[in-house]
Amino acid sequence: MKTIAVIPARYEASRFPGKLMQILGDKTVISTTYQNVLETNLFDEVFVATDSEIIFNEIKKNGGNAVMTGKHETGSDRIAEAVRNINCDIVINVQGDEPFLKTEPLKQLISVFETDFRQKISLASLKIKLTETSEIENPNNVKVITDNENFALYFSRSVIPYPRETSAKPEYFKHIGVYAFRKNALLEFAKLPMKPLEIAEKIECIRYLEYGMKIKMVETDFIGVGIDVPEDLEKARAILMR
Repeated sequence: MKTIAVIPARYEASRFPGKLMQILGDKTVISTTYQNVLETNLFDEVFVATDSEIIFNEIKKNGGNAVMTGKHETGSDRIAEAVRNINCDIVINVQGDEPFLKTEPLKQLISVFETDFRQKISLASLKIKLTETSEIENPNNVKVITDNENFALYFSRSVIPYPRETSAKPEYFKHIGVYAFRKNALLEFAKLPMKPLEIAEKIECIRYLEYGMKIKMVETDFIGVGIDVPEDLEKARAILMR
């Protein structure tokens, strides 16, 4: 089973344009992420997929693998274009703005496919428990609910499940945007048009659910730093200084 990692990277982020080219330590954010993925030693190859010549040149000048793509609405669509002609079985999508992802969660995602002998699982992703009310209610945190076998039922920026019965004490989980795809499921995804739920929530993995694909969720306790706004970059810099 050949497994590769692809880091989708666009320059023009709506909340923090150019964030992947900001300096984190002695490297840019995207170069830091790329190096950290390489150092897990889990992948046969690692690529950055981008529509930005700035990011493409940043990776190439540092000896990395980069693929130029067209412009896409989602990271999954971008990765699908990038891997179309790459020989692989499993594709791990690592977010370019999540520089501190650790080895163990990636191992857990890969292991999902090593035991999926009937190949029923189209993709796997990560979730982490939320306990603070402010985090549960934050629309920037995508929440996920699952069935008894940890297959995703739905993702939302709203509070799900809604606590109408306060004595029920439901658990809440944040979706961490790291995906492991079967290559054929990823290529199929890219052919499918967006439907209203994905468009409304702006959550790409809803498209898989709307078309009946299976998403296995893996719980993790890893707390990373997603760089969505300038304040997040300062948090990441503080982590490096520890």
